[in-house]
Amino acid sequence: MMQKAGYLQRTGYRAFDSEGNLHEIAELHILGTRYALRIADLARALSGHVYLQVEELSHNWNYYLGTTRGLSQVSLSGKALNIELFDGGNFTISLTSLRAVLYGKERVATIVRIPALGAAGIRRMGEGQQKISAAG
Repeated sequence: MMQKAGYLQRTGYRAFDSEGNLHEIAELHILGTRYALRIADLARALSGHVYLQVEELSHNWNYYLGTTRGLSQVSLSGKALNIELFDGGNFTISLTSLRAVLYGKERVATIVRIPALGAAGIRRMGEGQQKISAAG
């Protein structure tokens, strides 16, 4: 059974990346930690099965994007956005609720934890997908 682990909200905030560029972001609050998805990248991810970086979000007078802490991708079924945090597990958001937040119809979308699969569960890669990782 999946349990609530946090929420996504579109605050209208913009955050600076490491090169000083501003990006509109959606905030993820997962198990008490704040992360960010770049709205432009999120729009690309929703239109196809491409990976999206989940980045640290910090606030010190302005908002800043930090280290990539995970990856996100639309599920093979096309009904959810799956999030894999490198050091924190797997989560998912319904695309219906995610789109409602992006288009201003709802304030937040619920994020739920995907239960660990155990030794018997092996992640299957979709056709055309490749496994990637990032050093943290």
